[in-house]
Amino acid sequence: MGNELIILIVALIVLMYGFFSKSLERSNISGPMIFLLFGIFLSPLGLNIIEVGLDSEGVKIVAEIALIIVLFTDSSSLNFKKFKREWKIPARLLFIGLPLTIIFSTYIATLFFPDEPLLYLLLMALILAPTDAALGKAVVTDKAVDEDIRSAINVESGLNDGIVFPLLITVILLISSHKELGSDHSWVLYLFEQISLGFIVGAISGYIGGKTLSRAVKRDWIKDVYRNLSPVSLAILTYYIAESLGGNGFIAAFVSGAFFGNYSRVLDSYSFRFLESEGEILILISFLVFGLTFIPAAIEFLNMKVVIYSLLSLTLFRMLPVALSLMGLGLSLKSKLFIGWFGPRGIASILYVMTVVHKMQILDLQSTLFSVITLTILLSIILHGLSAKPLVNFYTKSFKI
Repeated sequence: MGNELIILIVALIVLMYGFFSKSLERSNISGPMIFLLFGIFLSPLGLNIIEVGLDSEGVKIVAEIALIIVLFTDSSSLNFKKFKREWKIPARLLFIGLPLTIIFSTYIATLFFPDEPLLYLLLMALILAPTDAALGKAVVTDKAVDEDIRSAINVESGLNDGIVFPLLITVILLISSHKELGSDHSWVLYLFEQISLGFIVGAISGYIGGKTLSRAVKRDWIKDVYRNLSPVSLAILTYYIAESLGGNGFIAAFVSGAFFGNYSRVLDSYSFRFLESEGEILILISFLVFGLTFIPAAIEFLNMKVVIYSLLSLTLFRMLPVALSLMGLGLSLKSKLFIGWFGPRGIASILYVMTVVHKMQILDLQSTLFSVITLTILLSIILHGLSAKPLVNFYTKSFKI
């Protein structure tokens, strides 16, 4: 199929969903669900109208730009001062719960899939570690849910992808270089350059970009439309500057967003919504690609072990570390379970898989593990999307923190 027809179909899906988006959301049907279903419908499992490979250049570009904007937007929403005041729950989730989830998931994976290399199992755990609050939007937008709980889930979702990414890059490097830990230390220098240069470029870019844009707004040099477009341009520019200097562009984009959001005075609620909407179309296209490519590629490798591990990944592997990490804060068990359940796997995991494919130049990702990742994301999109509003209503009517 020609690119023109693909673009036409995507435009039609966006238009159709836009007309009925509010009505669908009232029925607990989200945008990711719709685009996922359309992807499956158009894939070889359905009408077989579109054939798109994960290794295609178009997919690479969409995934790259989407991940840049997602990382920048997520980190730009982090208020350093507010985080200092309300740090306890999100800090526990990020720096205790997240590592425990990765360790726990990797260890259990060695029992489920003993023939798979350890680094691949760790890679799978890292890909499935970040959460996507957008898949359970009612949880972070319904003011009936206590603000501390909503904020914790939102902050965790916004930051865990940036925290996981350096580890992901490390494992990709080790696998692609076919070296084991300790056999060659050249990867340590490379990783240090990737992270340090990415951080430095991101910090400088975000700080200067934020201050410059603030000055332009203050002196009335800039039109409103460019005030909103500038953060998107800054995110993409930061990525490519960091990559050209030998740093990691995604890390740079994440750090840049954090500095931009905290050192500029122009990212008001309207601008932030605009920034989110710019990335939304790419994110929805990524869910479409997920339905088109991931599911047809993974379905033949599904088995009972894959199904059980995927279900555990969404429940026990997430909920137990969360409960352990929140001990001593006075939260009820029901609140811990509520936070633990709402750790959806979505856009970050999808984009990480695409990044892995292009960084490592492999397509199978050890086929069984690829099917685990795919099924976990698929189940999360459906289960977290459908359960968000009912569980919010149940939780707010029945329980207190």
